[in-house]
Parts: sequence; C-alpha cells; structure tokens
Amino acid sequence: MPAYMIVTANIKDRDAFIAGYGAAAGALVEKFGGKYVLRGPGAELLEGEFGDGASMVISEWPDMEAARKFWNSPEYAEAKKLRAGVADCQVLLIESPKIND
Repeated sequence: MPAYMIVTANIKDRDAFIAGYGAAAGALVEKFGGKYVLRGPGAELLEGEFGDGASMVISEWPDMEAARKFWNSPEYAEAKKLRAGVADCQVLLIESPKIND
C-alpha cells in the first residue's frame, strides 16, 4: 500500500531552506523511491494551532518501509541538520489503500 509523508513547515529563511535542506532532501526523496505530490507555501489554517501560512510538502512512497528507510537513513540525518534554525517542521507518515473512483 502506498504511504504518504506530510510535512508542515514554518520557514524562517526561505532562501536558505530551499538552497540547503530543500535541495538535499529532494535528491534523497528520489534516491529512496519517493516522489513529491505537493510542494508549496501559503497553507491556510482552517482549524487547529499549527500551520497558518506554512509550507506543505506531501511525498508518496511505495510503502511505509520505503518511507522509513528514507527517514532513518544516515544521509537524511545529515540533510535534516540543514533545516536547524531555519524551519520548524511537523512530519506525519500515513499508509493509505488506493481509493477506487
């Protein structure tokens, strides 16, 4: 079953975030078998306490195991260091069966 990683990021320095973390993480997502479904700033918060104006990133993975291999890899541990002090992130991982139309 496919899995989705959903990231909400409050970015303090967009240029530094994109040039550093964004470039490194993007290459790793592809390397580990993921693909981006959505990447964009300006989320509108309709309910809750986190995310108004935030950037949202949704990546699709073949399964939970593939997403976890990416998340727990030494390469991604290094990439995550590039967002320290630049962005506050909330990351969720969920498995989803394909929905038939």
